[in-house]
Amino acid sequence: MPDAYVVGDPNGLSPLLVELRDAVARELHAQLALRGERIELADLPEVSYQVTRQVERTLRAWQPTR
Repeated sequence: MPDAYVVGDPNGLSPLLVELRDAVARELHAQLALRGERIELADLPEVSYQVTRQVERTLRAWQPTR
């Protein structure tokens, strides 16, 4: 990974990856809340779909800081 991606970020993630991590965490939190703190194996396709939609929304809204 080039140094430009890790400079100044204690997590070692680029700003975009931080946004994506946060979007995935928000969606997983929401899905767990909807499903009583447990995701069943049969629910994984729907959960994966919802996480993918959250990532898509994040990518569309993301503006790099300069």
